[in-house]
Amino acid sequence: MEYSAMRRCVLLVSLAMLPLAIMAADSIGSYCAGNSYASSNKAVANINSVLSNLVATASTGGYATSTAGKGNNVIYGLAQCRGDVSTSDCAACLADAAKQLPTTCSYSSDARIWYDFCFMRYENANFIGQVDTDAGVILVNVQALDNGKAFEKAVGKVVRKATAQATAAGSAGLGRDKDQYTPFVAIYGLAQCTRDLAPLSCAQCLSTAVSRFGDYCRAQQGCQINYSSCRVRYEIYPFYFPLAGNVPGGRATTDMTKNTKIAVHP
Repeated sequence: MEYSAMRRCVLLVSLAMLPLAIMAADSIGSYCAGNSYASSNKAVANINSVLSNLVATASTGGYATSTAGKGNNVIYGLAQCRGDVSTSDCAACLADAAKQLPTTCSYSSDARIWYDFCFMRYENANFIGQVDTDAGVILVNVQALDNGKAFEKAVGKVVRKATAQATAAGSAGLGRDKDQYTPFVAIYGLAQCTRDLAPLSCAQCLSTAVSRFGDYCRAQQGCQINYSSCRVRYEIYPFYFPLAGNVPGGRATTDMTKNTKIAVHP
């Protein structure tokens, strides 16, 4: 990775020693910034109200925005589930996100949390409808495939199709694709934008994410770039629903013991 390509402060954390049992309820990353509102009863009440509303609304519709407060004390929130997960998995993910977010970030004025199945954030500034690639979490599989150039080309083909689907009308910002790379290896790709983005903004976010593949993903067996407005991921095993039940190794959640996590900050 060229240093000149690093536009943001990146913290590299090795996760090889984490326990093997990673449950769907575990987050894959979080971001906390700004001042803590923990000592302000009014701000805490506004944050809790936003989180509660997000869970109640997004659990059935898969997406929601919410606000609470007045004047300079408004809190804005957004929650979204991955478009392929079930209503029950979505609701469970959102409930855990709303529980963990204020604890993880100590009621910071800007708090975000990513899961395999959902994403949730709140902030004291209105971010709705704006492309946000300043903060995120990147997961890179620790194992690489041979013949890297050919694999990268095949990944690019899958990702292009998934991102094209995600920006198409009526897609709700979700795209998926699969390609048989070799007789024994298939590539699965997924792209998604938050539903507050217009198609052009969605395309902009996904383009930024894909442009990072050369820096981080290269010929690794799997990679995912999760921003606050979009996410792009590929694996060589089924991970999106419906899972290919007859394919060995398919799993819906990320095995963090096989990935390196990179936290991206503004």
